[in-house]
Amino acid sequence: MAAQPSLPAPGWLAMLCASRLLQAMIVTAYAGVLPFTMVDWRMSAAQAGSIQSAWHVGYMSSLFAVGLLADRFGAHRVFLLGSAVSAIAALGFALFASGHRSALLLYGLAGLCAGASYTPGLQLLARNAEPAVRGRAMGLFLGASSLGYALSLAVVAALASLAHWRHGLIAAALCTAVGALLTVPALRRMQLPTAPPQAARESTLRALAETVRDKPAMAGNWAYAFHCWELMALWAWLPAYLVAASGDVPAAWKGAGIALAALAHLVSVFGSIAGGAASDRWGRARVMMVATLASLCMSFAFGWMWSWPLWLLAAAAALYNLFAIADSSVYSTALADVVAPHRLGVAYSVRSVMGFGAGAVSPWVFGLALDWGQARFGVGSTHGWVAAWTTVGLGALLGPLMIARFARLARPPR
Repeated sequence: MAAQPSLPAPGWLAMLCASRLLQAMIVTAYAGVLPFTMVDWRMSAAQAGSIQSAWHVGYMSSLFAVGLLADRFGAHRVFLLGSAVSAIAALGFALFASGHRSALLLYGLAGLCAGASYTPGLQLLARNAEPAVRGRAMGLFLGASSLGYALSLAVVAALASLAHWRHGLIAAALCTAVGALLTVPALRRMQLPTAPPQAARESTLRALAETVRDKPAMAGNWAYAFHCWELMALWAWLPAYLVAASGDVPAAWKGAGIALAALAHLVSVFGSIAGGAASDRWGRARVMMVATLASLCMSFAFGWMWSWPLWLLAAAAALYNLFAIADSSVYSTALADVVAPHRLGVAYSVRSVMGFGAGAVSPWVFGLALDWGQARFGVGSTHGWVAAWTTVGLGALLGPLMIARFARLARPPR
């Protein structure tokens, strides 16, 4: 067997991030068209939210599966093959979704296939980045995701104004396919994992049991679950909120409302990178706590901003995204710090079930609260949106407690 190179080749991180950016575009594509599909498909807010929840259920399932497969067969193989399948599923959703039921099934399927570009990517990154700069590297990887989310919303906004919202879905799916192709040159530049020594190998059940008994890892995973409750609801409903706040305006301006949501995601790119780099300098738990407390304040306040001028509301949305995403990469880095490398895929799988399980429920709960508030107070009332955004903050309230527990239990970074 040929010897593995001691260091990855130059450009590996840039190529990995480019692949992640393009494959992430399908994640927010539906959120961008949600205001239009609610009308065209005659859906309630709860039905519209359930489609986004279906994505997260599928995504959660795929992240759990690919983490186990990556530990068994190699993160690079799962990353390569899974990305190709994800691109096919994304195109299927973009072309054939035609109503609530078909969109629920096809977007859920797309989510089920999408995990291969995330968990194995994190494992490959953890192997190729030195611990001292791992937080910054994770931040760049998550920042690439945020840039993909922003680009997707910008494309949807442009095509919704110039042509039809479905063209935005197709464009996002095609970009996902290009991202899958980029996995090949990315892998060629990386130091690929070798099989662990026989003594370090564990059965899947034993690795799962060890992870569940790992108190620092589980404290971090619980904190991540509360973080995902907040973040996934924000991403699912922010474009619709900005469009609704724009009032009774032409469709072209509603497209501009989605573009403002894209701008908020663009700001979160800086949040991911800055949060990861800050955690290298000041510690994982400290950055997680500051970001979580700030985003919680925004969750409880955001619904009351309904009547603000749209430009000011968009600025608040950008700040909200900045706080909500700043600690995302830190959770991934913190888990890599405290878990043995041969069990990292399983640990990410457990984390994914917890995080995206919470993230699957929160957009639907948001929609239920919005339906209730609008039925009780009227569609044009602030109170419906206040009720909906309040569910986002309530679901994430225990996050700071779990971060504090992680800080007490975590070993120093290796």
